[in-house]
Amino acid sequence: QVQLAESGGGSVPAGGSLRLSCAVAGNTGSLLFMAWFRQAPGKEREGVAVIFIRSRGTYYVDSVKGRFSVSQDNDENTLYLQMNSLNHEDTAMYYCAAANRDGGRWRDSAAYAFWGQGTQVTVSS
Repeated sequence: QVQLAESGGGSVPAGGSLRLSCAVAGNTGSLLFMAWFRQAPGKEREGVAVIFIRSRGTYYVDSVKGRFSVSQDNDENTLYLQMNSLNHEDTAMYYCAAANRDGGRWRDSAAYAFWGQGTQVTVSS
């Protein structure tokens, strides 16, 4: 089992920055890739960024490319999402997710076995 706990959300003005953290505990050696998802009210959950554990390769949804950066700190067992140039459309609940099986598409929530409880990000216009 793996436990995930997000932190770092909050309210910021448009153009501001936030860094989200996801503390990872448990059988971390089984994980293959980890991602950040977000869900705004009335919208489907959306994959935002992914990092592959061994290669450290990263991918982003087009709407955040050049503004968001995902990284991992293995010593601290923490996943990060640095978010810059935030705009109102980034307002959502952000979730950390972890996958221990290969073969799924990274933007498909069904590929992930473990989820955190979420942290709210609100960007004011």
